[in-house]
Amino acid sequence: MNIRLAERMSQVKPSAIRELLMLGADPSIISFGGGYPDASLFPLDRLESVFRTAIAENGSDTLQYTVSSGSPKLREQVAARMTRGGVDCDAENVLILQGAQQGLDLVAKMLVDKGDVIITENPTFLGALIAFNPCEPRYATVRMDEDGMDMDDLERTLARNPGAKLLYTVPDFQNPTGVTLSLERRKRLVELANKFDFVILEDTPYREIRYQGEPLPPIKSFDTQGRVIYLGSFSKILAPSLRLGWAVASEEIIQQLGLLKLAADTQCSTLNMAAVSLFLDTYDIDEHIAALRQTYRRKKDLMLDTIRRAFPQDVAFTEPSGGLFTWLTFPEGFDTTRFMAEHALPEARVAYVPGATFFPLQQEANHARLSYSTQTDEAIVKGITALGRLLTARRSA
Repeated sequence: MNIRLAERMSQVKPSAIRELLMLGADPSIISFGGGYPDASLFPLDRLESVFRTAIAENGSDTLQYTVSSGSPKLREQVAARMTRGGVDCDAENVLILQGAQQGLDLVAKMLVDKGDVIITENPTFLGALIAFNPCEPRYATVRMDEDGMDMDDLERTLARNPGAKLLYTVPDFQNPTGVTLSLERRKRLVELANKFDFVILEDTPYREIRYQGEPLPPIKSFDTQGRVIYLGSFSKILAPSLRLGWAVASEEIIQQLGLLKLAADTQCSTLNMAAVSLFLDTYDIDEHIAALRQTYRRKKDLMLDTIRRAFPQDVAFTEPSGGLFTWLTFPEGFDTTRFMAEHALPEARVAYVPGATFFPLQQEANHARLSYSTQTDEAIVKGITALGRLLTARRSA
């Protein structure tokens, strides 16, 4: 049978690095690829307790359908937490999602018609491009530095792309680079959004994994016109398999996103929402997050110290204040995809994510994303040292 696919499916393609990363799943390979949390940090006993209690004390309701926007109690808890973090909102401004990734999909469906311009950081989160591409947008990109998206370059990009509807940003410990948007640039971003009339999609799955410095206010906290949509997630602070995230936006936007969510999946798991709500009531999640921060900071410091010692001096890397990633930049002409396929995997048994596909327009082959979150200290040192030997040997060859 010749299946006649919708035109949008031409934009849904497997990643060019899929095969290489499948090799990284081999237990004999040290993988710095996936942006996963450290599974040893999942609060297993506490999660088991809240799931048991949720069923034992209110089993029928816990296993039944609930409202599409999410359980009222969890929405209230998220709103209270967001308010403490500087975003003035209530439960009516919250939509519970199947992870923040669903928010990317729903926002694109809500706003983007074929040919509309989406502005992104350059590079940007690959998962966002995967979510946006079926809507067949055009992309415009903005360069970055150690303070995040360059606002002067953004203003020039907006002038070249009148009518751009949506700007997507990961302002805290960006995926893939690990850099954070400065306070001054957050304020100016909202000013530019008001001036040029576009929506900001603020994606913050790593925001609470900050291990040094003071937290910066969310972009949403500067929003005076209801044009910022904030996405948060429990994946990095509790467990990814809960598949729970949230959007915070104006009631008008939340209502529209809620209609799309109803069409997509009806609702998130009532059981999972009840368990997370009970966790927030019963335990100190901030104490749990503090333990995460301590572990991830140690791993980050260990990886970067080992890179300094083992890598050639012409390999640059970012020094994040939180999150799960560092971003490597190699000299021009170096191809990280080829190097991983031909040397890192077969010779060092090490995998990472080549950087080319994080660029929406012109791919740059001389970058790579390394995650320090899942590997043990021993594996971090072993893997980075092995990569360093190969890179040094290649340079001297």
